[in-house]
Amino acid sequence: MYFSRKCKITFICHGATIYSEEARFSDNLNYPPLNDAGQDEVEKITEFLRLRGIKNDRIYASPATRTIQTAQVIAKLYKKNFETVDDLTPRKCGAFNGLTYEQIEQKYPAEFEKLIKDPTVATPGDAESLDDFVKRTNAIIDKIVENNISNRIIIVTTPDVIKAAICGALDIPASSMPKIYIKTGSATQISYFESWKSLIYSDYTPL
Repeated sequence: MYFSRKCKITFICHGATIYSEEARFSDNLNYPPLNDAGQDEVEKITEFLRLRGIKNDRIYASPATRTIQTAQVIAKLYKKNFETVDDLTPRKCGAFNGLTYEQIEQKYPAEFEKLIKDPTVATPGDAESLDDFVKRTNAIIDKIVENNISNRIIIVTTPDVIKAAICGALDIPASSMPKIYIKTGSATQISYFESWKSLIYSDYTPL
């Protein structure tokens, strides 16, 4: 049973948006949508799925516009519908929403220092702490796994959700999440076993 795989998940990060290159904080579900570069990334990652022959039984997507746009293209490849997981949302970033690190440092210098020194603390006060976010995200993923025993599935989501999944898979602290890089239009695969999890590959981006 120890080596019995329960589920294999291929996480697909949505394509680029106008916020991507500037690394802006964003928990808005309706904005921004994919830009032209993002559409191109989605086509490339979809072609990667086709060429690699990645099979799946179900496709899930986070509820953001950018993830749904990405999931629509992938679902077309597999000729099947996808299911939106309403709770699989980005980390709530409060007053930092839409801002870059540079803008936060200028506008909220005290909060910026707290964010850098201890990223696990909810900063600003109306944000979601990294600890809470990683716990919330992995509880949702665990539920999806339990509903997909022996299945191979695809989850189209945001970079921070994938980072949280990696933290959960490798049993590393939430404070390490900012050190994990996930590019838009990339693929990450995790296998879930009875007693452990295995990160197969991370942040693969087709050329």
